[in-house]
Amino acid sequence: MPLPELPSDRRHFIKVAGAVSALGAMRAPHVFAQAGANHQFQVALIGAGGRGTGAAVDALTASGYPIKLVAVADVFKQKADESLNALRQQFADKPELIDVPEERCFIGFDAYKNAIDALRPGDIAIFATPLAFRWVHYQYAIDKGVHVFMEKPLVSDGPTGKRMLELAKKADEKNLKTAVGLMVRHCRARQELHQRIQDGEIGDLVAMRAYRMHGPVGTCFSNAKPADRDELEWQVQNFHSFLWASGGLFSDFYIHQIDEVCWMKNKWPVKAQALGGRHYRGDAVDQNFDTYAVEYTFDDGTSFFFDGRTMLGCRNDMSSVVLGSKGSAIVSASGHHPGKCKTFKGHKLDRDSTVWAYPQPEANPYQLEWQDFIDAIVHDTPYNEVPRGIEASLVTSMGRMAAHTGQEVTYDQMLNCKHEMAPGVADFAQTKEAPLTPDDQGRYPVPNPGKIRGREYSDKA
Repeated sequence: MPLPELPSDRRHFIKVAGAVSALGAMRAPHVFAQAGANHQFQVALIGAGGRGTGAAVDALTASGYPIKLVAVADVFKQKADESLNALRQQFADKPELIDVPEERCFIGFDAYKNAIDALRPGDIAIFATPLAFRWVHYQYAIDKGVHVFMEKPLVSDGPTGKRMLELAKKADEKNLKTAVGLMVRHCRARQELHQRIQDGEIGDLVAMRAYRMHGPVGTCFSNAKPADRDELEWQVQNFHSFLWASGGLFSDFYIHQIDEVCWMKNKWPVKAQALGGRHYRGDAVDQNFDTYAVEYTFDDGTSFFFDGRTMLGCRNDMSSVVLGSKGSAIVSASGHHPGKCKTFKGHKLDRDSTVWAYPQPEANPYQLEWQDFIDAIVHDTPYNEVPRGIEASLVTSMGRMAAHTGQEVTYDQMLNCKHEMAPGVADFAQTKEAPLTPDDQGRYPVPNPGKIRGREYSDKA
């Protein structure tokens, strides 16, 4: 077959620390290990929405090294201004951490180049734009010798996944470090749970399940574009609504729990089948489903069941559980932080069956991922999370595509599918042409399981 958070609570504000900066050659950030505390990392924020602003806060507070923000880039001036205002308020007692004069606040589809150009080799760029732009920005950062922290998900299709994997190799060749915002992997509670599972505490994993069910969030349910708005900018601003920009709400919201469960299994699933549908849509014209139910299958025949729902008035649940031959474990009790990880002697997740529970309170994984990232830069240890981030993104896309096409989708089919969601993204600054066009009623193509079987939607309405 030719195949084809709740709202972003991504960051929690904490006490201010700082970071180190790179002075050496394009390939020599190891200078930081000997540089001492007088050197300072410089950071550029590319994508100044809530998620990017939160990432900047974590960068400025969590690392333990001197650091400052020196540039901001976004397609929308309002977003950049709001982000800078929020950051200046947050760090009112440390104004030197936000060193972004008007001339280093860049607007437009090419603004990322200006922001990265404001850095020195060995500094850090934060990528928090919709995923469609990820490979374009990553390529430029590598060319300029800049380390990168990029938000998840990384890709929504196979061609872009392969392109990003090649770019990751180039980053390694230049000794550049890259972090990916799958912060749960840095959670110390989940790390200990993972080790306990590998040590056989609950036996062989035989089944897994995860839920992310809550009301509509973000821009995943968009109404028709106002007549006075530019089509491309409208789609970028409402990126959760469009598969080309974000992989839709499935890729953007569900990747965390899919990734953490597969991590506990120490495998990626080889295929997926899924159900899903649109229900109470009202005037929404986006491309998302309201419900998703995916069965992922691993090469040993075991299954991972994921359920997602964005509907009001229904039961809410955001948890992950794995079941073993000797017991079970909570990977996430309710949301990303704290994990409240536990193991049990049976499959009843009750107090009487508890074998182990991670002590509370837990360190914040949003901060831990930055500590681990900058430690790798300072001490010059290998660090590139892109290959794993690509695998997690493709596995997530595999489930999404299975629901949207009504077909069983294998990992190999997802990786090798030739359909690219946003083939013209690198030229947006010149063309200003949106990858998707609405019909005369302002509605966009939506998935039609069983009817559109080879890819998730037609390019034009």
